[in-house]
Amino acid sequence: MRRWTVVGALLLAVLLSGCTGPPEQGSVQEGELALDAEFTVDTPIETVRNDPAFGDYGRLLFPVNDRYYSGSTLGTLHLTYYSHIDPNKTVEIVNTLKERALAGETIFYDIYTDEEKAADPAKEDTGLFFFRGEAGARFAVCNAGGAFAYVGAMHDSFPHALELSGMGYNAFALIYRPGAQTACEDLARAITFIFDHAGELEVDTTCYSLWGGSAGARMAAWLGTYGPAAFGGDDLPRPGAVIMQYTGLSEYSPYDPPTYACVGDSDGIAPWQIMEARLEALSSLGIDTEFHCYPGLGHGFGLGTGTAAEGWIEDAASFWARQM
Repeated sequence: MRRWTVVGALLLAVLLSGCTGPPEQGSVQEGELALDAEFTVDTPIETVRNDPAFGDYGRLLFPVNDRYYSGSTLGTLHLTYYSHIDPNKTVEIVNTLKERALAGETIFYDIYTDEEKAADPAKEDTGLFFFRGEAGARFAVCNAGGAFAYVGAMHDSFPHALELSGMGYNAFALIYRPGAQTACEDLARAITFIFDHAGELEVDTTCYSLWGGSAGARMAAWLGTYGPAAFGGDDLPRPGAVIMQYTGLSEYSPYDPPTYACVGDSDGIAPWQIMEARLEALSSLGIDTEFHCYPGLGHGFGLGTGTAAEGWIEDAASFWARQM
């Protein structure tokens, strides 16, 4: 299993600095990388991507396909299909990850081997960002949306994983290959990876949960319905809860896990009526559900900070806890 920590980043910084001797105290030489510098809303996105603290996975913090985002700094970042992006949360996420990496914590895990990635280069753009909670706590996998064209993690899974880790849960944000089938295969592989390495990761695998927004919500629901083995993973338990945001998925089965869903009433991509009907159907089968429709919100509101949806993630975490 390949893991990325600060050791390699420090070596990279030394190589890139071009320094032949120690700089004068308090000075920063041209080309030197300040490893302990904090990011701000004015930090260029490329600076974050290339920060040596993140090793060679820094590029996966933002969409690999740059057609789907705009803005040159953390404060001006905009992701296609998404609303209510909070620049302060973006800054908090990247600073938290950098701080943990510099402290020696493993924050990124490959889910495929080097051999598998050589055979299928698209698998190079996959992996799990780990937002560690309490040792031995249950885990969640958060899946960003992006219409199966890209992965909008900075707004649609990283914030959720950070919040869940603050509640004590161990949260993973999956970077997957675009495309419904390949995305589900990557999620199945990620779940298998976590189960295989549960001891090292210090996670409880019972009653795990799958979270997702938009396309990511479909991934969570499909894995909940069919289980990881249906998409190439091991024969493992289905999740104890599925948490869905803003998607138009209508299909369901009697085998679906307890499901929480929320959406805005002004969502032109995922009508709230479809989500409500799906949960009503699950409820009629005796499956525990909870549904929320928030006034004035469109598609992709993420954590919903400063909106009618603010606090929904605490409600969803409580729903998950009821299943334990």
